[in-house]
Amino acid sequence: MPTFIAICYPDMNRAHEVRLELAKLQSDYLIDLEDAVVAIKNDDGKVKLHQAVNMTAAGAVSGGMWGTLIGLVFMNPLLGLGVGATAGAVRGALTDVGIDDEMMKTIAEGLRNGSSALFVLVRKATPDKVVPEIQKFGGTIVQSNLSHDDEARLQAALDEARAAAPAG
Repeated sequence: MPTFIAICYPDMNRAHEVRLELAKLQSDYLIDLEDAVVAIKNDDGKVKLHQAVNMTAAGAVSGGMWGTLIGLVFMNPLLGLGVGATAGAVRGALTDVGIDDEMMKTIAEGLRNGSSALFVLVRKATPDKVVPEIQKFGGTIVQSNLSHDDEARLQAALDEARAAAPAG
């Protein structure tokens, strides 16, 4: 079962920075992410989710490819491309993978205006190498399915960055 962690940050950009760091760690095979979503609550109090994967676009590309191949069989590849891309985009838009969008929006509604949150589903990780890399960003865990001890250790590591940050 994947590990779910939601961490909030005091500004709108920090969650994006952490997700970029996690992507780098994933390319180094130190973490295996199933999903990573950034939620931003702007200064007006509106919440916007930034998914790592755009399922609509992925569906359109896949559908377009299959539609073209089928269109070639029936001697009309352009029609097949159009129909396939449209069908793929619709299927992609209706597909929800990873973390539940409504749950993320509910958690993000509780954030301060001008802040952000990072929601991650981790299949597996090498904690002794991952935690020091994300520790420097700080943050506050708002929800997880970690054990109480593991969550407390992670929060303590994140708090170290806050304590080490210069005042001001």
